[in-house]
Amino acid sequence: MTGTELPDLALRTLGGSVVAASDEFFADKENLILPSAPAFSAQTWSAKGQVYDGWETRRRRTPGHDWALVRLGLPGVPRTIVVDTAHFTGNYPPRCSVEATAVDGYPSPEELAGTADWVPLVPPSTLRGGARHEFPVSAGQRFTHVRLCIYPDGGVARLRVHGEPLPDPRDLPDRSEPAGLPLDLAALRSGGRAVACSDRFFSSPDNMLQPGESRFMGDGWETARRRDDGNDWAIIALAGQALPAVVELATTHYKGNSPDRAALSGIDARTAALDDPAAWFPLLEPTRLQPDTTHRFRLLGGPGGRRAVTHVRLDIHPDGGMGRLRLYGELTPDGRRCLTLRWFNSLPPAHAAAVLAAAGVPLAHAGDLAAARPLTALPPRLDPWPAPPPPVDRS
Repeated sequence: MTGTELPDLALRTLGGSVVAASDEFFADKENLILPSAPAFSAQTWSAKGQVYDGWETRRRRTPGHDWALVRLGLPGVPRTIVVDTAHFTGNYPPRCSVEATAVDGYPSPEELAGTADWVPLVPPSTLRGGARHEFPVSAGQRFTHVRLCIYPDGGVARLRVHGEPLPDPRDLPDRSEPAGLPLDLAALRSGGRAVACSDRFFSSPDNMLQPGESRFMGDGWETARRRDDGNDWAIIALAGQALPAVVELATTHYKGNSPDRAALSGIDARTAALDDPAAWFPLLEPTRLQPDTTHRFRLLGGPGGRRAVTHVRLDIHPDGGMGRLRLYGELTPDGRRCLTLRWFNSLPPAHAAAVLAAAGVPLAHAGDLAAARPLTALPPRLDPWPAPPPPVDRS
């Protein structure tokens, strides 16, 4: 998947929140991360003026610039940032920049402003009115918050932060957890994402991996009508190498356009190529589906029990829509180790040092270890990584 086809890490429906802004006199900051495309209706007035579907600040009469602070719903590695000034034509900011930071826990906006280490993602860049601006991001680091700065003031309809979700492995349940804490290996929140598909005419296969129930038909993955003898499919990269046990396929809201059947297969891409048909093996044989229904199926196991996979392929026959796909199971020890290594190697330097200190690594050694990245193996004392400390009560 390319740039803007990656999940929007800031999206409100994925848990994102605009936690603070310098000003929102004309239009609310929360509009920045709404999932819908920005809309406009002329001659719709409030007590403050024309109503805009975006974030708009008052005309600045003092030095400085306006900003909005967003907590990402899915911490991860941004690859493309979109700043959309749709419908803002005489009131758009002439320039913008975006910066990001990474922290543990849930700091307040004041704490972030005072102590966080902010990394530039988009340098001060020119904006046009009523236009969508895409900015590639090359930092390659995992962040938890972004800050949009506009110079000096004005309106922005939407902010999109497309990238690769990368969860904190300390937050994922493992074999030592008590029963009742299943891990959805395919969920965006767990680090799963669609990496290929046959068709995304109506909507993206990543929609199937969102949290919660599908809200309406466009909130799932739907393909165009096929006019040949083939079938549609999507390949999902899991959180890591894992042992899946149960799949949930929900055709919620798809009534006249649900697939007739579905099948699921798996592959371990650490030992085989995704484009090798012979390397895929069945997890669920083609099975009839019902419209507008949540189906749960136990998965096939081989003679030696469940087989480890890194990716699954969902085949729908012949076409149609799928609201949600859940894949419950557990990471293998090697899968968790690789995820932890990828997470730690992607942390910004200041956050890496803080994480090491929280794990009990002496401060002098923490700096050396953070500077030595990328590591190819976890240090023995950090394998497995210690659980994070409990949150501090600041009430």
